[in-house]
Amino acid sequence: MVKDRCLCLHVQRAARALARRFDEALRPFELTNGQFSLLMSLNRPEPPPMGPVASLLAMDRTTLTAALKPLQRRELVAIKADPSDRRSRVLILTDKGRTLLARAVPVWQSTHEEIENAASTVNWDSFRQDLRAIS
Repeated sequence: MVKDRCLCLHVQRAARALARRFDEALRPFELTNGQFSLLMSLNRPEPPPMGPVASLLAMDRTTLTAALKPLQRRELVAIKADPSDRRSRVLILTDKGRTLLARAVPVWQSTHEEIENAASTVNWDSFRQDLRAIS
């Protein structure tokens, strides 16, 4: 019964398969799919605080901090004190990070298209909406 009905099992299996696919596609940029998502979450006009980024990525702050470390070492991300609240930190996508994203986004887009085209009977917009409703 669990094998056939468990939503958690099926979502986890699908997530792992998608993660492997995107990890492979992003390997030339030395990025994982999680790192790509994290960098994309910082790609905005104003550097965001840690809290909203953690929430967007469904991470706790400790996990986010750990995920940022390799990106900081590569100088793709910087963490600075928030000018409006010195106790808080903002996450800054560096110029080097922006350049890497500009190169990686077309690969991410083509990988998405391949996946969506391979399962053309899926209503992808509806599927994404359903996933957002669950999360």
